[in-house]
Amino acid sequence: MPEIKETTQLKDLWNEAEAQRMSGNELALLRYRSNLLGADLRITNFGGGNTSSKMELPDPFTGRPVRVLAVKGSGGDIGSISESGFALLYMDRLEQLKELYRGEEYEDEMVRYYPLSAFGENRVAASIDTPLHAFLPFDHVDHLHPDWAIALAASANGKRKLDEFNREFGRKILWVPWQRPGFELALMIERAVKENRGAEGLILGGHGLFTWGTTQRECYLNSVHTIDQMGEFIQKHQSKKGPLFGGVEYGPAQNRKNIATKILPALRGVVSSNKGVVAHYTDNEDALTFAGSKWARELGSLGTSCPDHFLRTRVCPLFLSWNPEKEDVSVLKARIQDAAVGYRAAYKKYYDAWANADSPKLRDSNPSVVVVPGLGLFGFGKNKKEARITTEFFINAIHVMAGANALDDGDVSHPLPQARFPEQSQRFTEFHNYVALPPSDAFRIEYWALEEAKLQRMPAEAEFSRKIALVIGGASGIGREVALLLGRKGAHVVVADFDQQGAKRVADEVGALASPEMVAHVTVNLGASESLSSACEFTIAQFGGIDIIVNTAAIYPVAAADGELSEAQWAQTFLVNVTGNYLLARQTQWVFKDQGLNAAMVLTSSANAVVPKKGSEAYDISKTALSHLIRELSVKLGPHVRVNGIAPATVVAGSTMFPRDRVIQSLEKYKIAFKDSESTEELRDKLANFYAQRTLTKRPILPQDCAAAIVWLAGDQSAKTTGHVIPVDGGLSEAFLR
Repeated sequence: MPEIKETTQLKDLWNEAEAQRMSGNELALLRYRSNLLGADLRITNFGGGNTSSKMELPDPFTGRPVRVLAVKGSGGDIGSISESGFALLYMDRLEQLKELYRGEEYEDEMVRYYPLSAFGENRVAASIDTPLHAFLPFDHVDHLHPDWAIALAASANGKRKLDEFNREFGRKILWVPWQRPGFELALMIERAVKENRGAEGLILGGHGLFTWGTTQRECYLNSVHTIDQMGEFIQKHQSKKGPLFGGVEYGPAQNRKNIATKILPALRGVVSSNKGVVAHYTDNEDALTFAGSKWARELGSLGTSCPDHFLRTRVCPLFLSWNPEKEDVSVLKARIQDAAVGYRAAYKKYYDAWANADSPKLRDSNPSVVVVPGLGLFGFGKNKKEARITTEFFINAIHVMAGANALDDGDVSHPLPQARFPEQSQRFTEFHNYVALPPSDAFRIEYWALEEAKLQRMPAEAEFSRKIALVIGGASGIGREVALLLGRKGAHVVVADFDQQGAKRVADEVGALASPEMVAHVTVNLGASESLSSACEFTIAQFGGIDIIVNTAAIYPVAAADGELSEAQWAQTFLVNVTGNYLLARQTQWVFKDQGLNAAMVLTSSANAVVPKKGSEAYDISKTALSHLIRELSVKLGPHVRVNGIAPATVVAGSTMFPRDRVIQSLEKYKIAFKDSESTEELRDKLANFYAQRTLTKRPILPQDCAAAIVWLAGDQSAKTTGHVIPVDGGLSEAFLR
C-alpha cells in the first residue's frame, strides 16, 4: 500500500481503541469498517456499495478452521448494517464455481449456487457482487460508489485521466471497462489484478471503485484516501472550468417553495397512475444549479451512469420545460399531464425495444425524478424515505455529471474506454465528456431477473402504505388513537392540533411505531381558513399531497352558573364544530382535484346529533348540522373523494372535553360517589361506566373504538361507502335513526 497522507476532503473516523475491543472478531470489525464508510454519503450512497472480509471460522461439521467470505447481504446498507446482515459463504465452494461456469451468456445461473455455498446456518441472501469480492486475492475488499470516482468512470477520457491521476498521486489504480456486475466481471477484475502486480484498486468503467487491504484498518484507509485524492483531482479540474453544465439559463425562483407546494399534488397525481407515491422536494444548491442550467435537458435525457443510481432514479428523469422568469404557475401545471404522458410513452418504447420473452413485466412507466428549472428536484417513492433517497441519488448523478464535464479536455474519440470491445463503443452516448450506459445495458440491469427476485423478496406493503393522512385533533383522545392506528398500518401522518406540544408528543409516538420520516406535526386552528390552508400546505410540503383527512376536533361549551351560554359561546361552538369542517373541505378541495386520486374524509359527529338533551343545545345542534354537512360534502366532492363520519356516544377516556372539573360536575349531577383523592382517569372511568349502563352492550366507548371505525372508513375496505355516519355508541337505543 502507498504511504498514507492527511486527507483534504474526508475524515479518518477510525477509532483504534474501539477497534481494539473487537480484536479477534473479524465479523465485528467488518461491520465497524462498513458503518464508518457508510456514514459519509460522499463515500457511497445509501444502500450502495459492498464490503467483505475473508476469515477463518470453525466448520460446524468438522470443527476445523475453514476459509469463509463475509460479504454484505443483498439489499443491505453498509452505513447501518449489523453483523447479522452479512452473508457467509465457504470460499472453497465459491472457487469451485469457476469450473461450473459456462460463459457470459449463462452467468445468471451461477447465482443459484450461492445459497448452496452458505456457511453453517447463515441464510442471508448473497449479493450479485459476491464473486467480485471472492475472487480478488485480498482479505478485505471495499466496493464503493463515490461520486468523484464515478465521475472518472463515466468520463469519455476516463482511462487517460486515471493515468494522469496515478502519476499525480503516485498511485496504481487500474481501469476495467464496463461490464454488468456478475460472474463475468468477477473474472475480469481477478485477471486484471493478476496481470498488474502491486495494484492498489481499480475503477470499473461507468460503475464504481474497488479498493482493498491486508487488514481491516489498511482497507479502510486505502478506501478513504483513494476517494479523497480523487476528490482533490476532480475539484482541481472544476476550479479551472467555467460555470457548471454550460452556465445558467434560469436562476432560482424567489418563491420556489410556495410554487413547489402548488404543483406537487398535480405532479404526485400523474406519477401515481400505476401505484401511489410519496414525494420529496429539494431546492439545494446542486439541484437548482443543474435544473436551471443550459445542459440540464440533454444531460438528464442521458440518464445516470452508475447502476446503483438508475435503479432508483429510473433510466432518466422527467424534465419539465418552464421559464420561471416569464411563465406563471398555471402554465407549469398545465404542462405536467402532457409531459408525464410523453414520458410514459417513451419509457414504454424503451421497454419494448429491449425486452424479450424472459424479461420481467413492465413495472411502472412513470418517472421517479422530476427536474424543474427555477425549482429544483422532485423525487417519488413508495414512502418518504424512498422518495428522499431517490432524490439524493440523482444529486449523486449530478455530481458525477459535473465531474465528468470538468474533466473534459476536448479530446474525445472512439473507442471509448468504457467499451470492453471496440465495436461496442458506438453504443455509448457522450455529452461534454459525460458517458451514459447504453440503453440496452441499462435495461439489462433495471429488468434483470436477479433484481426482480430481490423485489419479490420484499415484504408485503401495509394497508395504508403510500397514503398520506392529515389528522386534525390528533393531540389527544380519538384523534391520537387515529394517528397511532394509521401509523401502525403504514400511513404517512401529519398530526395537527391547536395544542402544539400535544401534537408533537403524538407525532413522536407515531414515529416510534413506524418511522420518524413518516410523520410530522403542525399547529392548526379549526376555526380559521388561513390556519387550515397552512396545515394543508404543510402536509403537501412534507409528503406531496393528501389522501385522507380526519377531523376529531370539536368544542363543548360549558354554561355559566345560570345554565345559559353566552352568544359568543354559541357562535364559537358553531364556528369550530360546523363551519370549521366546511372550511377544512373548502381549503383542501383543490388538492384532491389536482391529484385526481381517490381520497377519503372522515368527520366526527355525535350520538347527541339525534338525541335531544337539556343543557347541551349548542353542542348537540352543531353535531346535527355536521351530520348533514357530511352528506352534502359527499355529494359535492364525489366521485373521487368519499366523505363519511362516525357518531360516538360519550367518550370520556382521554378526552379534552372532559377535564377533571367537568367530570366531577357530571359525577355530582348523577349522584355517583367519588373521592377527591382519586385520579382524573379513575374519575373518568366511573363516569364512563355509568354512561355505558345506558347502552345495549353495557361497555364504555373508548377512543380506540372510534379510531377503528374512522380508519375503516378512511381505507379501501369501505371504498363503496360515502355520505354515511356510522354510530359507535355501544347500542344507544335513543340514538337509533328513525
